[in-house]
Amino acid sequence: MVARHDLVEDAEVRAGLLTARRGTAFFARKLGELSYADLDGPSLLPGWTRRHVIAHVGYNARAVARLVEWAATGVETPMYSSPEARNAEIEFGATLPPVALQNLFDHSAIHLSVEWRDLPADRWDVEVRTAQGRLVPVSETVWMRTREVWLHAVDLDNGARFADVPAEVLRPLLGDIWGAWEKRGEAVGLAVRVAGGEDAGLTLGEPARGVTVVEGPLAAVVRWAAGRGAEPGAPVTATNGGRPSGLPAAPRWI
Repeated sequence: MVARHDLVEDAEVRAGLLTARRGTAFFARKLGELSYADLDGPSLLPGWTRRHVIAHVGYNARAVARLVEWAATGVETPMYSSPEARNAEIEFGATLPPVALQNLFDHSAIHLSVEWRDLPADRWDVEVRTAQGRLVPVSETVWMRTREVWLHAVDLDNGARFADVPAEVLRPLLGDIWGAWEKRGEAVGLAVRVAGGEDAGLTLGEPARGVTVVEGPLAAVVRWAAGRGAEPGAPVTATNGGRPSGLPAAPRWI
C-alpha cells in the first residue's frame, strides 16, 4: 500500500521537509504571478532568463528524486550523467512552451515530494553522491532542494525578496556560502556580520585589522554573499579597520 504520510521518523528531517515544501509553494506562487510573456524576461542570474530558472528548478527536482530512488532501491542513479548533460537539459527546457514549462515544474515537484514521502524510515541514512561528487546521507537532499526553491524564487525577479526567505533557511545558506569560500581560500581578509534582528552579532570570519567586514541584516548579507547584490531598502555596508570602505564583490559561491 502506498503511504499517505511521510514515513521518515526523524523530527529534524520532518521539519526540513516542511520547509522544503513551503519553499516549493512559494516558488509556485511567484511563478503563477508571471504572464507567458514575462517568462522571456531576465532573471537575477546573468545570462539566464526566467525560463532558464524555471527549467533548472524543474530538472533539479528530477535529479534530486533520482538520489532518493537510489536510497530506496540501492541502485545507483546519479543526479546527472555529466555537467554538460545538465547544462544542455536546462537550455532545452528554456525553449519549452509556457504550459510545458509550468508542467515541468509542477510534475517534478510532486514526483520528488512523493519519493520523499514513501522513502522508508530506515533508508534515510543511506549515502548517495551529489553532482559535486560528495557522499552524503540521502537526508541531505532535503536541504539541497530547500536551498534551490527559496533562492530561485527570488531569482525570478518579480517581487520575491531575500527578506521573504525564512531565517532557518538563510542561516545555513550563509554557512554553506562561507564554507565554500573557505575551502577555496577566498575568505581571507573578509568577514561577514549580521546586524539587527534575532541573528544580530552572527559573525563568520575574524573582524581583525586589515579585514573587510561586510555587515547588514541577515537577508541583505545573504543576498550579497550569494552574488545577488544589495537588498533593496536594506543595504549592506563594508568597513576596514572600523572605517567605511567600498563594498567588495562577493567571491564566487558555486
